[in-house]
Amino acid sequence: MSELIEGLPDAVVIRCIARVPFYLHPKLELVSRSWRAAVRSSELFKARQEVGSAEDLLCVCAFDPENLWQLYDPLRDLWITLPVLPSKIRHLAHFGVVSAFGKLFVLGGGSDAVDPLTGDQDGSFATNEVWSYDPVIRQWSPRASMHVPRAMFACCTFNGKIVVAGGFTSCRKSISQAEMYDPEKDVWIPIPDLHRTHNSACSGLVIGGKVHVLHKGLSTVQVLDDVGSGWTVEDYGWLQGPMAVVQGAIYVISHGLIFKQEGRSRKMVVSASEFRKRIGFAMIGLGDELYVIGGVIGPDRWNWDIKPLSDVDVLTVGGDRPVWRQAAPMTRCRGTILGCTQLRI
Repeated sequence: MSELIEGLPDAVVIRCIARVPFYLHPKLELVSRSWRAAVRSSELFKARQEVGSAEDLLCVCAFDPENLWQLYDPLRDLWITLPVLPSKIRHLAHFGVVSAFGKLFVLGGGSDAVDPLTGDQDGSFATNEVWSYDPVIRQWSPRASMHVPRAMFACCTFNGKIVVAGGFTSCRKSISQAEMYDPEKDVWIPIPDLHRTHNSACSGLVIGGKVHVLHKGLSTVQVLDDVGSGWTVEDYGWLQGPMAVVQGAIYVISHGLIFKQEGRSRKMVVSASEFRKRIGFAMIGLGDELYVIGGVIGPDRWNWDIKPLSDVDVLTVGGDRPVWRQAAPMTRCRGTILGCTQLRI
């Protein structure tokens, strides 16, 4: 690689480039071939962490258009579109999504595509495929497959590894198997099964350094503190509804209100009555804010139309008084949100 800037050591230049916002990286690549190589190097990613210029972005995939992801930059209120996920499965849905080691991971799931003539679903209900997106080189890559095909399962990052548990396998049978992925070694290892399987979709979140698996319609939560000791079953009496973690606390929308769950107690934070008609949205925490993204306005007795949304509503919960504001709407994605996670670049 030739000198990036004549007379300056490349290591110094890379630390300068590291301070440039992520959304401008494609422009930096236009300077020269050596700049393009530098912008797409792991050294730049490391330098961004070292100089404190790493950015927290949101990754979002919606029903429309199929298999397309967008990144949201909260500091600049703008959306970046990624290359289409190259899965052979049309309208991939019910997958797991997390980020680890500066990459976005999309795991399992199956087809949500429907034949417009017959109404038949595509054949693949659950797969074991795993994809990662590297924002440094802006490319999707296939990774080691999960041992078990699964859809509608719990998925989260735990101590730098990815944990998946439960869900449904390809014959629509609920499963209790759990496994763990090491992103550095690209290998899956089995971990203790869930205590029990339930015939409902499940989701996972990490609170207080522990994995929590929640099944739709059940008050009990299965908790993993340490992989060696397996799962315990707790009944925290948590409310049912869309959930997100903001600064280590759980927020949930229930009956048109947003509650903050603190241990086994809860307190009402703010009204969210405008979301009563909005279904299929994502709810996620970023910094001291709660994001409500996309979804559809469902049909009611006066209007049978379904209206897909690209709206983004943000609730600041860190201050004395919670305040709603609107962020820039998604520029490409709209409708039911299929996946949403935070990515640190």
